[in-house]
Amino acid sequence: MAYQLRPYQQEAVEKTLAHFRKSNHSAVIVLPTGSGKSLVIAELARLARKKILVVTHVKELVEQNHEKYESFGLKASIYSAGLKQKSLAHQVTFASVQSLGQNLDALNDEYSLVIIDECHRVSGDDNSQYQKLIAHIKGKNSELKVLGLTATPYRLGLGFIYRFHYHGFVRGDENAPFEHCIYELPLRYMIKHQYLTPPKLINAAITHYDFDSLSKDAFGRFSERDLNQLLKENQRATKAIINQVLELSYSCQGVMIFASTIQHAQEIIEYLPKTQSALVIGDTHNAERDAIIRRFKAKDIKYLVNVSVLTTGFDAPHVDFIAVLRPTESVSLYQQIVGRGLRLAEGKTECLVIDYAANGFDLFHPEVGSVKPNSDSEPVQVLCPGCGFANTFWGKTDSDGKVIEHFGRRCQGILEDEGYSEQCDFRFRYKECEQCGAQNDIAARQCHQCHQPIVDPDDKLRDALNLKNALVLRVSGMQLEAHNQRLKVTYHDEDGADVSEYFSLSSDKASFYFKRQFLRVGVTSKIDFSNPNSIVTHQSLLKVPDFVVAKRDKGKHKVVERIFDYQGQFRKAHELR
Repeated sequence: MAYQLRPYQQEAVEKTLAHFRKSNHSAVIVLPTGSGKSLVIAELARLARKKILVVTHVKELVEQNHEKYESFGLKASIYSAGLKQKSLAHQVTFASVQSLGQNLDALNDEYSLVIIDECHRVSGDDNSQYQKLIAHIKGKNSELKVLGLTATPYRLGLGFIYRFHYHGFVRGDENAPFEHCIYELPLRYMIKHQYLTPPKLINAAITHYDFDSLSKDAFGRFSERDLNQLLKENQRATKAIINQVLELSYSCQGVMIFASTIQHAQEIIEYLPKTQSALVIGDTHNAERDAIIRRFKAKDIKYLVNVSVLTTGFDAPHVDFIAVLRPTESVSLYQQIVGRGLRLAEGKTECLVIDYAANGFDLFHPEVGSVKPNSDSEPVQVLCPGCGFANTFWGKTDSDGKVIEHFGRRCQGILEDEGYSEQCDFRFRYKECEQCGAQNDIAARQCHQCHQPIVDPDDKLRDALNLKNALVLRVSGMQLEAHNQRLKVTYHDEDGADVSEYFSLSSDKASFYFKRQFLRVGVTSKIDFSNPNSIVTHQSLLKVPDFVVAKRDKGKHKVVERIFDYQGQFRKAHELR
């Protein structure tokens, strides 16, 4: 061999070989940015005995992986319109998914393995380019192996891209594009063993943007219009931030600045020295973009500003300052951004990282698997009362670090019996089927047990809004009062309306019903739910419904529906109008 794999790279290769010897199920390897995924790819390609494809989404990665492979005296083809080569002649071909997707008829040979670099780009949609490509190749070889490599196995709107983790827990759902994660290496390991440069995280003491004042879509993203409006109102902050970047980067080799929008990036570039700075956006012409990147890598340019185009597939080891001036939607994207500055380089001892957007992510903590519900949420560990598995969910803790609430839905543990495995069926949050009583995911439209339709909360709200005798409250607060053995609960609407109901807690069944509905998920409580005074004393441990539906009965409004953990098209209280 002309090259020597690091121990973890060799282990990743061995795990892959072991997995595919016993299974044709698709697999994922998770290695941090800068860990040398191209070396793992090169070794797997070298060991292959039949034709294989190495596919990715940008020409830079196609070229980078191909060059690494051929640098070891091996020969391979390139199939990429962007690189002006379309050959499938060799046993190994490095290709762009776009070029192959437009020329599926050219793939006439039988391939044994498809390796997908940056595989978090793969979706579960059968009509996507990746899925069409895989389906076409499987048509010629039903035993095709599919392997993905990524630093961040998470995709907004989809969640984790694989179903099962080798440590024995579930990540994605049945629609995940990959079946198994067979190897994962944490970022902390890479830094501890000096395979990556340590990040030096500095608080943006001077100023930062307050993106929390903006509303988000279902994926936790802000609209470009809202971002531009906020940033326009904070031009003085932007100038102060760039002045600090200039001051702190005096002795740095390469600075990458991640802007929120094109308009924001254009403002930033005005504050930087013109001869040392450049801007790359999605619309930058390929030739111009390539020239800018070459100059940056050659250190002719010190400051490189970009908008969402250099988070993956970009390799400039000398970068030693990352300035984040944009909100990021997940830990995965944050890790991709910071990862641009963690590669080893001569004379580089650390990488300065400043988050001016106050994203609040822990660089070393893994992705939880869902969008952060609010700014004060943090990853918490929650034991399943059914199987005992230690889940990681978004949640909240008190001053002693004790979990007071979490936002998990279903246990992620795997139950195994004689070679058969399935996900634990315990649900922390659920919708109860009105037909059979089975517990279903809160987003389910059909009962998993009796297959009857589950009434959608949006339909309930829509129907109630169309009734003349119904009142729908967008609940902004809840007040509790003890009345002998009864508990009075008053719900307040953001517009001033309110409605009350009484709960009799004299029987075990009644107190259990109230506890099941109102106690925050994950709370270990000493509340006496048969005692209204105890409930009032500890009301901070109770959930507040997002909506309450009441109908007029004999001149008074009677609560007929409480909707908790709402997810849908209607705005909740405290969300911007």
